[in-house]
Amino acid sequence: MDPSNEPAGLSDKLMGPITAVIDKRRADLMPMLQGGAGHAAQAALRDDECVRKVATFCYPLLPVLIRLAVKEPTFISFVLNNREKVLGRLTAPA
Repeated sequence: MDPSNEPAGLSDKLMGPITAVIDKRRADLMPMLQGGAGHAAQAALRDDECVRKVATFCYPLLPVLIRLAVKEPTFISFVLNNREKVLGRLTAPA
């Protein structure tokens, strides 16, 4: 998903549910970041496959209405394009 093609407000609408999933599943998601916070998390931000794993894990945990409106490939593209926000939230102190 190219950010210039992103419908107005989609980012704001998706970040709320993503944040809720991250807050609830932090313990499950941290191992996907190759060992946790710090330098490993920064390396994970640059690793498309790692970010894709996190997005694929989170998608089924989103509310049904979000999943009906936003299909998985679009969601994964969104997370890849907004990785700083999404994974920044994940690596922030709980």
